[in-house]
Amino acid sequence: MKHRLILIGLLIGVIFGIFACSSITNEQAKTSSQPPARSVEKVVTLTSLSTDIISRLDSKKIVGISGSNLFKNDPRFKDIPRVSEGQTPPNLEKILALKPDLVIGAEGFSNQTTSRLKELGIQTLLTKVDSWEGLQDLTKTLAKIVNADPTPLLKQYQTFLPDNPIPTESTLVLVSRQPILAPNKKSWAGDLLDKFQAKNLAADLQGKAPIPGYITLSAEKILEANPEVLIVVSPQPGLLKSFKSESFWNQLKATKNNRVYEFDYYGLVNPGSIDAIAKACDQLKAALVA
Repeated sequence: MKHRLILIGLLIGVIFGIFACSSITNEQAKTSSQPPARSVEKVVTLTSLSTDIISRLDSKKIVGISGSNLFKNDPRFKDIPRVSEGQTPPNLEKILALKPDLVIGAEGFSNQTTSRLKELGIQTLLTKVDSWEGLQDLTKTLAKIVNADPTPLLKQYQTFLPDNPIPTESTLVLVSRQPILAPNKKSWAGDLLDKFQAKNLAADLQGKAPIPGYITLSAEKILEANPEVLIVVSPQPGLLKSFKSESFWNQLKATKNNRVYEFDYYGLVNPGSIDAIAKACDQLKAALVA
């Protein structure tokens, strides 16, 4: 039991921790979208998605970012200081040294940092994106903050989606094995599946999963659902291989018909960046629309 709790804790750290770094609900996008009281010329971003969006809107406004593997070799951010790396908390001294007008963090993940910064007189904004509409709202909010036009980006987003989606086969997305977790409609992944008219078998399921927007499934439930399409998202290497050792795996329609697809973590579970979202959408088109 103790070992199982440790695994769940690690999983939350991998999925929720990184997910929170760049993820948001419609409601919060609306309540958090008030522009800062003062003009904004210098921004520190603590989420990869906000970093990417602002860079495309007005790259000159970014003076500091959180470290992310997504931008490790991106020339846009080569000379921009990192105020954190991996799962380590942002360095307040580094942030203050940059003298930002605004620091953008993630709801549920950056709260402690932004609370301290607010006490020190720094404007902050917390974001959280778990829907396509949330992505659009965040883009509009950030565009307003840096005084840029969001229209080109919003139009680009629309090219990621199928023109005339039609309902597809029953689909199940699995993001971990112990416990087995699947996204419902209240997650970024679930909402993205809905945009492709995928019949997400976990869409309306509710439960006491350790991560908001996700539900736990048993092997029996998966067999009962018997999806025609399976998508396995790998927060850690070897997840698909691990699932193949499950006794139920070869009994599923998706397995028998070779309709099992492996996706990156960024793009489908964690939006991460615009390029990651575009890649996930291309994969969904190939898996569901073709």
